Amino acid sequence: MSTHYPKRRSLVKRARKFGFRARMRTKDGRKLISRKRRVGRNVNVRSY
Repeated sequence: MSTHYPKRRSLVKRARKFGFRARMRTKDGRKLISRKRRVGRNVNVRSY
């Protein structure tokens, strides 16, 4: 019998929901990224 990990999240689903490209798709997401960059945060493409 294989063990099941609780709350096993798909990285693909997460990237599509919260990733860089998902952020750039909306006006507010672009605003959020520019805000983080202004503070000096490094905004990675892979953000999970």
